[in-house]
Amino acid sequence: MVILILIACIVTLILLITWARLNVFLTFLIISLMAALLLGMPLPNIVKSVNKGLGDMLGSLVIIIALGAMLGKLVGVSGAAQKVADSMRAVFGEKYITWAMSLTGFIVGIPLFYNVGFFLMIPIIFSVANRYKLPLVYVGIPMLASLSVMHGFLPPHPSPTALQIQFHADMVKVFVYGLIVAIPTIIIAGPLFARTLRTMKTNSVIAMSVQDMPNEKLPGLTNSILSSLLPVLLIGVSTIITKFAGDNVTVKNIAGFLGDPNIAMMETIAIATYSLGIRMGMKLTEVMEVYADAIKEISMILLIIGSAGILKQIFLDSGANAQIATTLQGLNLPPLMLGWMIAAILRLCLGSATVAGLTAAGIIYPLMQHSPVDPALMVLSVGAGSLFCSHVNDTSFWVTKEYFGLTMKQTFLSWSLMETLVSVIGLAGVLILNVVVR
Repeated sequence: MVILILIACIVTLILLITWARLNVFLTFLIISLMAALLLGMPLPNIVKSVNKGLGDMLGSLVIIIALGAMLGKLVGVSGAAQKVADSMRAVFGEKYITWAMSLTGFIVGIPLFYNVGFFLMIPIIFSVANRYKLPLVYVGIPMLASLSVMHGFLPPHPSPTALQIQFHADMVKVFVYGLIVAIPTIIIAGPLFARTLRTMKTNSVIAMSVQDMPNEKLPGLTNSILSSLLPVLLIGVSTIITKFAGDNVTVKNIAGFLGDPNIAMMETIAIATYSLGIRMGMKLTEVMEVYADAIKEISMILLIIGSAGILKQIFLDSGANAQIATTLQGLNLPPLMLGWMIAAILRLCLGSATVAGLTAAGIIYPLMQHSPVDPALMVLSVGAGSLFCSHVNDTSFWVTKEYFGLTMKQTFLSWSLMETLVSVIGLAGVLILNVVVR
């Protein structure tokens, strides 16, 4: 019954947005209340879940999204993104630009969480697409594929790290196996899949792309790269210092604080305001106007993300995820396949990859006690399943749709299909690796 209710809610959500043309934010609120009532939640608890879902989702993302949008706007307006795009074209050529985007996403995706990486890299995607008159989705999907794979497969990202702990797997082994599986997955779901999207026309309303500037007015390449990727460097250096600090608690605390994504973004904005703004001849008031425009452009995206968090919280607080998990536990499949399938079904129902992965881990772990399976491979299997077919109940679906200016159909054919490829190819890689290392 619970699964039927979830399916009904998701179908209704799609129809209200595509057929009735309702505002996405309002639609999520309506469907969240509908789901809560159908799942039998007490009325006072519904209000609590709405507040918690909205607060938890935006509380963890709003600073990153807002500061990332500010940095992205400044990177575009200052010409830094144009400089990086020109350099990428010179090194790789337009013919191999999707491979360059995949490589960039692979590198920055190691230390950065997906959401952070998305908002930091989006100005470069916009600039490259605008500079060479290429479809946004064609340029962007290879980078998003890399970011998604790294986020779902490799520690220190939240889900694989938590799974590694739950399954008592060796972190180094998970990382090495994860890289082995990640590389072919990124290649197929990134540059190769992007070839099918070259003719997909989009209409983005987010004005991060700017008109080309004369070369003499562009910032230097070093300044452009360091200012754009400074959060990556700060977080990466912090992670290294923390790892090798030994028992020095003071050093660990300071490095952890300075390398926190929110703090790293604040540090970057402070530095970029000078390096890409004042140093390049802009007045401080002009830089602040750039930041204000950036916030206006992402206001609806913030509301959509928050409302999607409400729906996820309703599913959690109503106990729907636990009931689905109990139903799936009776399936008779090999552990690696079962772990992937449970995570994939939970992902379809709940939207959140992290919630799907951790819930699947709780179901599959008792079954591992009776079957010889490598815990590191189980981490990757569940991680791959948790990325399966992102759709309307996942905030990343809406962020991609709005930023790239896609229709619902285009988002399914690009973002959702890419995530499905990542999940299925990831599972295939795990199963092949299981045969090789056995």
